[in-house]
Amino acid sequence: MTETASSARAKRPEFRNINALTDLPSYRLPAAGWVSILHRVSGVLMFLLMPFIIWMFDTSVSSEISFAKFKAAFNSGLGWAPGWFFKLVALALMWAYLHHFIAGVRHLWMDVSHDAVSKQFGKTSAQVTLALSLGLTFVLGLKLFGVY
Repeated sequence: MTETASSARAKRPEFRNINALTDLPSYRLPAAGWVSILHRVSGVLMFLLMPFIIWMFDTSVSSEISFAKFKAAFNSGLGWAPGWFFKLVALALMWAYLHHFIAGVRHLWMDVSHDAVSKQFGKTSAQVTLALSLGLTFVLGLKLFGVY
């Protein structure tokens, strides 16, 4: 290319840095992106709360006395935390499990059925995943907090 041809073209903009405070809030992530990020978050949440899961399982099945202690922790709390705190942690675990499971089934379905890999299927299945995980968490949360 000659110098005149290269100087006549407009210079393309260069994006070197993304400012997290100004650029990211205006970016709209599609539903499939949210499902992907929340799939990772739910996995990390379940991993980090593994000691709580083990404590819940151990105290609920060891004996009748430990089960009574388990119920008391959720109803009136323990010395260091109120009962609603344990219920919120259990609710977070319910959401994490449900979302991780449903998103995992979605990913497996897309791996097995290559006909299902399309933009429309990805959008629809992501919306179904979000709706199912939030809806089931809401229903189980109502049961956890004693509404029914």
